Amino acid sequence: MSQSAIFKYSVKNFFTNKLIGPSNYLRNAYVLRYQSSKSTKTKTASSVYGTMKIFDRNAKILQRERAAQKEDYHLAEYIKEEIGWRTADRVFDIKRTFKNAVELGAGRGYVSRHFLPDSVEKVTLCDTSQTHLDKAIIGDGVKYVKVVMDEENFEFPEDSVDLLVSSLALHWVNDLPGCFDRVMRCLKPDGVFLASVFGGGTLVELRQALQLAEAERRGGVAAHVSPFTHVQDIGGLLTAAGFTLQTVDVDALKVWFPSAWHVMRDVRALGEGNAALSRPPHLSRDLQFAAAALYDHMTSRSGTVAACRPPSRSLTGWGGSRTPRSPRRAPGAPARSPSRTCTDWRRSPDT
Repeated sequence: MSQSAIFKYSVKNFFTNKLIGPSNYLRNAYVLRYQSSKSTKTKTASSVYGTMKIFDRNAKILQRERAAQKEDYHLAEYIKEEIGWRTADRVFDIKRTFKNAVELGAGRGYVSRHFLPDSVEKVTLCDTSQTHLDKAIIGDGVKYVKVVMDEENFEFPEDSVDLLVSSLALHWVNDLPGCFDRVMRCLKPDGVFLASVFGGGTLVELRQALQLAEAERRGGVAAHVSPFTHVQDIGGLLTAAGFTLQTVDVDALKVWFPSAWHVMRDVRALGEGNAALSRPPHLSRDLQFAAAALYDHMTSRSGTVAACRPPSRSLTGWGGSRTPRSPRRAPGAPARSPSRTCTDWRRSPDT
């Protein structure tokens, strides 16, 4: 027998004895391949979206604490009070009584102060500033607990929270996908997540004025205003984290200021100053004056006041079971369609 014939016989004998001879081999291989194609991994926002370190969290915590200790803080918190009320109003739309609620980034309890005992029995206020928590206001008859906790690294037991709300705090979080995953994990089935964040058009007039002034005097621009999230990003994060019945509304606020200096004063007084890692170390005085003049020129009406439009994104998500399911109406969920509202305010020069 030739060498080629011996080789062909050996190969045929090998496959006959090793693969077909043990009859379970091929069958087991098919079963394993079938099971691997049917197995589903738990989908999370962190597995879909990457994490970028954009903000200096230590600097932001210091800014908030410094602002909280100032006596005139209450003069600049009007926007947080308004958005907090709007967030609480969405809670009242849900005809349920939440036994265990959490306000993340509570500040002075801008949402919890509006809670009623027939809507929320107990609320846990979480914030990085102890000064803010000491001055927080809670609705009458509502049980409460105050905890110093960073909204970027919070932890609650799984399936332990009925309602989680946050008002104007999550726009400073670096790991927003991980934050949404933790929210989803701590919510009970059919729990509710309600939050409001500043949108992408926040302080766009001030950003443009600073860029024009710096480009004219320095030949380039720097990030003097921190970036903000967009509607498409928020909707994608809610979906990736596993929330159902997602809704993202746009609330457009228009505040009229006497000048650009009053805009920058209120931003600083709230502790909402720039905290991006790429921020310049300081803003020179000549750039401040040039940007203020450009801002007033671009936004003034009849040459007397300047406008600031901080749009907020109100997002709602319902926590379902940990297994994929088709969207359905959750118990107590209101029939709400995406909307866009606008409020026009005027800031007096003596406040």
